[in-house]
Amino acid sequence: MGRNTRKRRSSMATKAVAASAALALGGGGLIWANFYASAHESNNSGQNQTKAANAAAQVATISCPDVGQKLTSVPNGAKQGVATELANLDKQITEAYSRLASTRQAQAGDAGFVQNAIVGPLKEKRAATIDRIRINIQRAGGQFDNSLSQLAACTTQAANNTNAGQGGQNNNGGQNNNNGGQNNNNGGQQNNGGQNNNGGQNNGGQQGGNGGQAGNGPVAADFVDITKVQANVKAKPRKNGQASTGTFTTRCGVNANNKFNTDNVIVAPGVTNGAHHLHDYVGNQSNDAFANNNTFAAAQTSCQNQQDKSSYYWPVLRVQDGTKEFDQNRDGGGKEGNVGKVLKAKQAEIKFVGSPKAKVVAMPQFLRIITGDAKTTTNGLANANAHWSCTGFENKVQLTEQYPICPQGSNVVRTFAFQSCWDGKNIDSANHRTHVAFADGNGNCQNGFKAIPQLTMRLVYAVPRPVIQNGQVKNAYAVDGFPEQLHKPSTDHDDFINVMNAQLNNKVANCINKGQRCQ
Repeated sequence: MGRNTRKRRSSMATKAVAASAALALGGGGLIWANFYASAHESNNSGQNQTKAANAAAQVATISCPDVGQKLTSVPNGAKQGVATELANLDKQITEAYSRLASTRQAQAGDAGFVQNAIVGPLKEKRAATIDRIRINIQRAGGQFDNSLSQLAACTTQAANNTNAGQGGQNNNGGQNNNNGGQNNNNGGQQNNGGQNNNGGQNNGGQQGGNGGQAGNGPVAADFVDITKVQANVKAKPRKNGQASTGTFTTRCGVNANNKFNTDNVIVAPGVTNGAHHLHDYVGNQSNDAFANNNTFAAAQTSCQNQQDKSSYYWPVLRVQDGTKEFDQNRDGGGKEGNVGKVLKAKQAEIKFVGSPKAKVVAMPQFLRIITGDAKTTTNGLANANAHWSCTGFENKVQLTEQYPICPQGSNVVRTFAFQSCWDGKNIDSANHRTHVAFADGNGNCQNGFKAIPQLTMRLVYAVPRPVIQNGQVKNAYAVDGFPEQLHKPSTDHDDFINVMNAQLNNKVANCINKGQRCQ
């Protein structure tokens, strides 16, 4: 299904380094870093119960297997029902995390509280939901993988023992997006364990508990001064005579229309607040939980090229400065730990590029691609595709596991390079991953997949400079996410629905194949 050979992480990639550099190395190349695009579940266990009151106070978050990434086939007649139940699983985790965050005092007094009052009941709810997924699939004539029933149980994770720094081998050509392999991604430093202040300070972004203004991150360990990071961007694959060297640029603005919502029509169609975090939207102006292909085709677009009605959307970036945003008291916003001033990108550059090894085929209309993983804190880094940098450093340093602190006059940059290989048949897949894949380390598509125009995005932000003092971060910024993911940098992700018509899709492919620069 487009998977590439799994490779072991090199010894250099897992070696701990000096403290000043320990926070440093995150992503691979700017555009050409490749990431293994198949599902990966956490194997972290052994923290089902706290052993003492002090241990209870150190529980940072809840880790649940990602059922959606394990689905391989869902009949058409079951898709809506299954999507609804997968969204219910996310909602259950969110509710359990909220209870975890609001009961620190009870946890400190009862070593069994988390297991008995939170994790145990969560398992029962998840088991019932997974069974409803089974019923949906079987009623529609599909085959249910009974091993999914074993994914009901969740564990808890201590502040210094999340999976964001584990399991992150890059399996597309041996590049590693975990450079350094440091286990400091959940703030395994002071003030990260569970003092009873998960409401967070109200002003100034001061952190406590698990960090951050809302008490669920980020923490000081999530930031690094980019000027102290060793260069880690790798060379691009060498081109051959069949390379497609052109580019197609589409200009769709920076969400000047203020189109925001907390839906995700790819993952949770028909479910309001399916993302549990706020998205910026450019391009298609009718994207919400209830949109369908007809809705998209009839919509207005913010793109200068009015034939491009594609939907490009990503989680917003916020600075935790105490600002009470419009969604301060709403689901997906402040009610779920996404707080502070929403920052719009200064620039949103959207470009389609070619393959170093092959001509590209036109993308099909309504192709859906998600790049990155919003749940790396519990899933690990196998599907991570976060790239953080600063203007002036993009060709030198790309980070996956830390947010950069940029020097004066430099801006924060988020970069995404989407999967560039397609199975030639499907516009989506049950887990929203296996119909597309990344090229291998040499730039080749594997397993019969075809090269398609690769969507690349570059988002530039003017971010107030964070300050680390006494092991805490002031003026923190963070990407929106599921609350239990603790606003880790590696959870950054991006979504695309291709709503170009056949004529424009062919134009994009021809332009790239002929080595032209088009828009």
